Amino acid sequence: METTKPLAGIRVIAVEQYGAGPFGSMQLADMGAEVIKIENPATGGDIARQSGPYFLGDNDSDFFQTFNRNKKSLTLDLKSSAGRQVFERLVKSADVVMNNLRGDQPAKLGLDYDSLGAIKPEIICGHLSAYGRDNDRVNWPGYDYLMQAEAGFMDLTGEPGAPPARFGLSMVDFMSGVTLAMGVLGALVGVLRGGRGRDVDVNLFDVAITQLTYPATWYLNRGHETERVSRSGHPSTVPCQTYRTADGWLFVMAMTEKFWHILVEGLGRKDLLADSRFATVAERRAHREQLTEILDVEFAHHSTNYWLERFAGRLPVAPVNRFAQAMDNPWLAQTGMLQPMPHVDNSQFRVLASPLKFDGNRPPGSGCSRLGEDTGDLLEGLGYSVADIESLAAERVI
Repeated sequence: METTKPLAGIRVIAVEQYGAGPFGSMQLADMGAEVIKIENPATGGDIARQSGPYFLGDNDSDFFQTFNRNKKSLTLDLKSSAGRQVFERLVKSADVVMNNLRGDQPAKLGLDYDSLGAIKPEIICGHLSAYGRDNDRVNWPGYDYLMQAEAGFMDLTGEPGAPPARFGLSMVDFMSGVTLAMGVLGALVGVLRGGRGRDVDVNLFDVAITQLTYPATWYLNRGHETERVSRSGHPSTVPCQTYRTADGWLFVMAMTEKFWHILVEGLGRKDLLADSRFATVAERRAHREQLTEILDVEFAHHSTNYWLERFAGRLPVAPVNRFAQAMDNPWLAQTGMLQPMPHVDNSQFRVLASPLKFDGNRPPGSGCSRLGEDTGDLLEGLGYSVADIESLAAERVI
């Protein structure tokens, strides 16, 4: 039996491009919302359509499809008077308007609640910017890597003594997109309970700072500066880091006394339980280097797979995979995390599936439409005649 998607019947207008905003609206699309991308016909739409190195036919790319699953495309010049009229009629039919523009742009383009609330009091206006819409950086452009730099992420990443390093992926972008989607859903619940619409604001910098979590609490209350730990170790729990095996690396997280006992017993080193240097979490932390030397010797006796099989299901362990190993992991296929998403230019096209499940099933995925492919149908649904649509196209409004 097909599962009804929880956001079926919700219409979202997305004035977005590139990564963070599209990643957020895609979460809503996966849950069944009708997400309509507003794309500028004069510039070729979302810049991600031209983001290489791999492309899918004309004005489409692997990168673009990664962030725009299950969406429609409407080409529209928002700065023209005719385009604005189309947009406002579309807003009347919508529940949410989202954007990921620079902080000063939503007000200028009339995408905020002050502008759209008069058209539809229940409309939710979601804004994702670099630094926010209410401070001295309102007109600053910004990207994920800048947030990793300023928020201290790069100071905490990598081996001690090495140059500052960013994450391998744009996790601030992705977390910001998810945070906006969460905020929009919260506002939507309020409207469905009889409330009015509102602005929902998220910015990359705030999300990055928020992710500092407990190291921030330690600093604010204790003045403690968290520093890098060798081998990607946890700042306070030991052993919790990478260890060398006979053929690679293993990440071990013995976060509790129970797991500490399982670890040393599995290594055949129950004698470590009587060693006063390792008797408690505090002692193991104080003698981190000595314990690392001991465990390295033990883990080096066998391969990574040997240790995975030995500790499977009993101790939190994982292989430190190369990227290709991570993608070729049979666990992905077994759990349905590899999703076929046939494209007109590649019938074998695949993407990673949504991590969400409803009634035990992951939401299905279809590729985003070609640039402007849904424009005619959407305008007809708003009451525009064929002649009206042809006129708007001739004026390059759509």
